[in-house]
Amino acid sequence: MLGNYLRNLLLLFKMMIKKPQNFLQVLKNVSSSCQAHEFTELYSCKNLKDHSLSEMNKDNPLWEYFQNKSGNGIWKWEHYFDIYHKHFQHFIGKKVSILEIGVYSGGSLEMWRSYFGDNCQVYGVDIEPACKNYENSYTNVFIGDQEDRSFWKQIKQDIPEVDIVIDDGGHMTEQQRITLEEMLPFINPGGVFLCEDVHGRFHRFASFAASLTSDLHLKTSTSAFTANTSSFQESIKGIFFYPYVVVIEKNLFRQKTFNSHKHGEKWQPFL
Repeated sequence: MLGNYLRNLLLLFKMMIKKPQNFLQVLKNVSSSCQAHEFTELYSCKNLKDHSLSEMNKDNPLWEYFQNKSGNGIWKWEHYFDIYHKHFQHFIGKKVSILEIGVYSGGSLEMWRSYFGDNCQVYGVDIEPACKNYENSYTNVFIGDQEDRSFWKQIKQDIPEVDIVIDDGGHMTEQQRITLEEMLPFINPGGVFLCEDVHGRFHRFASFAASLTSDLHLKTSTSAFTANTSSFQESIKGIFFYPYVVVIEKNLFRQKTFNSHKHGEKWQPFL
């Protein structure tokens, strides 16, 4: 624990020296984080209706598969299935490769193949050597530590491409961050990175992912109607936060600029 604090202080010190303006912005945003926490503590919402999981997951083949699963086990939070289907359904029936960290009992590897279809190549990653037993003609399992960058370097040499990465591995913040840093640039255009089990307030990986939105919102204008994009904005379509889950979608094509247009003939005189 002390090592993490010292590491964080060192990072802050480096940022203060190398990028003092960014460091000041980070300090300014501390008050915003406190305000957001206070808002959620006091938040209440009226007129919400109850719903069943069956209603929420209507026409979701992943949910149906999970409910009828036998054999090799799957352990997932129930609300994940709506999130999966929302971000993955456009891959159904297409040639797709998916990599899941955290094989455990092998059931989810089978689920992804069933969901996406016969054109799906499945890759599993686990630290437990016994998980190699789940390999078959469409499934490859790699044994290694997801916190080890040299392991990811080897993975990227061993597999030709990947469209979807699901991190259901060790759930430690450093493991999650390193996995994102190593694999997000490797994912194909139009692909998806999904990290599960981001549990707890003030979660360090959640804070890391939320900080990525700062660069997603970067605005470098060349005129009132056009803004240049950074390399991050060129590639990243959006970052989504759900209970216990962070999802990042990549653009299928390069976003070269952001453009603002006016349509219509009647305009208020004050603008």
